[in-house]
Amino acid sequence: MTSYAPKVGDPISSLDTPSMIVDIRLMNANIQKLFATLLPTGRNIRPHLKTTKSAILAQKLVDAGAKGGCVAKLSEAEIMTARGFPDLLVTCEIVGAAKLKRLVALYRKNRKLRIVVDSIKGASAINDALAEDDEKNGLLEPLNVLIDLDVGLRRTGIDAGQPASQLAAHIATLSKLKLIGVQGYEGHLQHVHGDEERKAQCLASMAILTSTADALRGEGHDIQVVTTGGTGTAEFCATVPGVTELQPGSFIFMDTDYRNAIGAERYGQSLTILATVVSKQTPSQVTIDTGLKSLTTDSGLAECKDQRYTYGCLGDEHGSLRWEEGTPPLDVGDRVEMVPSHIDPTINLHDVYYAHEGGVIQDMWPVDTRGKVQ
Repeated sequence: MTSYAPKVGDPISSLDTPSMIVDIRLMNANIQKLFATLLPTGRNIRPHLKTTKSAILAQKLVDAGAKGGCVAKLSEAEIMTARGFPDLLVTCEIVGAAKLKRLVALYRKNRKLRIVVDSIKGASAINDALAEDDEKNGLLEPLNVLIDLDVGLRRTGIDAGQPASQLAAHIATLSKLKLIGVQGYEGHLQHVHGDEERKAQCLASMAILTSTADALRGEGHDIQVVTTGGTGTAEFCATVPGVTELQPGSFIFMDTDYRNAIGAERYGQSLTILATVVSKQTPSQVTIDTGLKSLTTDSGLAECKDQRYTYGCLGDEHGSLRWEEGTPPLDVGDRVEMVPSHIDPTINLHDVYYAHEGGVIQDMWPVDTRGKVQ
């Protein structure tokens, strides 16, 4: 047992580092701003929980007006269901014998589950697994599925036109799957700089998505859900007739990649990583205890909240901060806050959020689905 046990009422200055801290005031302002913008459009908001990875935060979003949530992976859905949050859409394809076994077991526990498919082979395998279980255990109604459509990302999703129509027709023949909608994620557009350019490209992707939904309805399919969008595009997606649901996630915390694309005025940087200066190399360079194991680099380097100090990565455990002459020097023992460059994988490196107001811990939220990548 460790003697280190942070608690509500402690100052964040007492936390060991690196620690993930959340400014509650800024986080709540982000939530309020997004829902005030999107709820009046009449679209459902189903936030992507691959950002927060937290059932507590998922419920806070529902309390603000969200309709359920999205998760990327089946293992995330398992944990969220166990934590009492069942209204979930798994946005990545579920493929392979091990996953199918887990899917059937989860669906037995959670009848609100929705999934996506993008191939005849994948849909058939899921249907066969559900049908086999139904033969053994009975009373298993069809699982709600959405066709995952490629709208330009070229990552997952079936092509519009005949391929999508053939997949929909095939699903209609399967006894344990019920087609309820289409998903199209324009992930390649989330960080396009400039609102007008991002909007133009987004609307082109939405045309593919909504026209496919219309075509499938014309072929006799009951397409109720058209789900799409992220933090960088949700406002544009909401203007498109036929879109029914939006999936923003990063807005709640933000990061430098989104800030640089959509502007710092949209949402505040509510999450930072608290770090400590552990060594001093020169009069204008120190080492802090945040490296690759606490800050990701796939979207570039993190930044110091105080932008007078420039971050550099020094490996797994360490980073550097440098500054220009005339800047107040940092010394061993000083604390700084680091702003992640990509929020989702950064959160996945930490166990707990320390939520504070005015520098005093008000709550602690576990990162429930940390490491759940299957």
